[in-house]
Amino acid sequence: MNASGGTPVTVLSGALGAGKTTTLDHLLTNADRRLAVLVNDMGEVNIDAELVANRTGNVTELSNGCICCDLRDDLEVEVSRLAREREFDHLVVESSGISEPAPVASLFTTGAASAPYDLDTLVTVVDVSTFRGTVEGGETVETDAVARDRPGRVEREGETRPLGELLVAQVETADVVLLNKCDLVGDDEVDAVEDLIRSLNPRANLVRSEHGRVEPAELLDSGRFDLDTVSETDAWKHAVAHAEGEFDGEGGHDHHDPATEYGVESFVVRARRPLDPGAFADFLRDFPEGVIRSKGIVWLAGEDEHSYHVEQAGPSRRVEVHGRWIAGLEESRQEMQRRMHPDLDWDEEHGDRRVELVFIGKGMDEAEIRERVESMLVDPDAVVTAHPFPTEADETFVA
Repeated sequence: MNASGGTPVTVLSGALGAGKTTTLDHLLTNADRRLAVLVNDMGEVNIDAELVANRTGNVTELSNGCICCDLRDDLEVEVSRLAREREFDHLVVESSGISEPAPVASLFTTGAASAPYDLDTLVTVVDVSTFRGTVEGGETVETDAVARDRPGRVEREGETRPLGELLVAQVETADVVLLNKCDLVGDDEVDAVEDLIRSLNPRANLVRSEHGRVEPAELLDSGRFDLDTVSETDAWKHAVAHAEGEFDGEGGHDHHDPATEYGVESFVVRARRPLDPGAFADFLRDFPEGVIRSKGIVWLAGEDEHSYHVEQAGPSRRVEVHGRWIAGLEESRQEMQRRMHPDLDWDEEHGDRRVELVFIGKGMDEAEIRERVESMLVDPDAVVTAHPFPTEADETFVA
C-alpha cells in the first residue's frame, strides 16, 4: 500500500497476442507482494483468467465484454468488492486486447474506485514483431456498431475500428511501454519500433523484454502515473511540444536522431484562418502518404462557435465536435475563461480559434502537406457550400 493510503493499481493493456498474460504470469511468479488480479476477456470463456488462476487464488474474471464500455459497471462492482476484502497489496487489471486504457484509468482517478485505490502505472505491452505493420495496416476490430443514416458518420462508441488506431491509443496513454518479443526481430527493428513509440508518447518509460520477463518494480509501485497522460488537453500539448522539438522530459530521446536513422519525424501545421469544410473532408479521404499518426484541433469555416478534434492512426481518419471556442462565448465568460487559462494561445482578432495539426510519420512530404493545408484556408466570413462534418457531440465523421 502506498503512502496516500490507497491500494496501488497497475492497468495492463495491449493488443491481442502482445504478451499481456505472459507478463502477468511473470509478475505473479516474481513479485514480492500479494497481488489481486482482475482479468478481462472479450470471449465467453476467459482463458487468460484460467491460466493465471494457477498462480494465485485471488483472480476475478470479467468475460464476454470490454471493461472500458459494456462491462464498466461490472468492473466497478468487482474492484469495490476487492477493496472491502483488502487481502492483497497491489491490484493488477489486465484489460482485453480491444480496451482503451483511459476509460479504465478514470475509474481509479475520478470514479467509484478513486477512494480505496491509487492508480500507479498504466502499462501497454507491444509486440515489436508486428507493431509497425499493424499501425500502418488496415486490420480492424469489431464492436457492436450502430451506423448513422448519413454516409461517413457512425456512433462515437460501438463501431468497427482499425486495430492500428487502438494500438496507438494504448501507447499514447501509457506510463510504461513494454517492448515485448524482442527475441523475434533484430535490433534494428526494435530500435525502429522504439523510435516510433517515442514519437507517439515521448513521456513513457520504454522497457525491452522477451517472453514478458520484466523486473516487477518497473510495473508495480513505479509511481509513474500522471493524470496528464489521460488528459486530452495535456496530451495534446505534449504532442505539439514534441513535434516542435521542445520536449525535454523524462522520456526524452537523445542517443540518436530517429528521423535520420529510421525516418520517423513530426511537424506541426498552424493557421489563424478557418479551413473550408468540403476541401478538408476531401483531404481526409485522400490522405497524404507516409503519415502514421496525426491529431489536432481545427477551425472550420461557418463554425465560429464549435471547435473540431481530428484523429488519425494508420488508415483511419475521424473528426468529432471538440467543444466551444472561448472566443465564441459572451464577453464576461470569455474573461473568466482567459483568467482560468493564462497560457491560452490568444489572438486579438480571432481569439483561440485556430488550426493546429500534428503529423507523425515516415517518408512524409512536409512541404506538400503544408501546401495542401494552406490551400484549404479561407477567410473567416467565407460562404460555405459543403459541410459534411457532425454538429452534435455524439456523432463522428469517419473518412
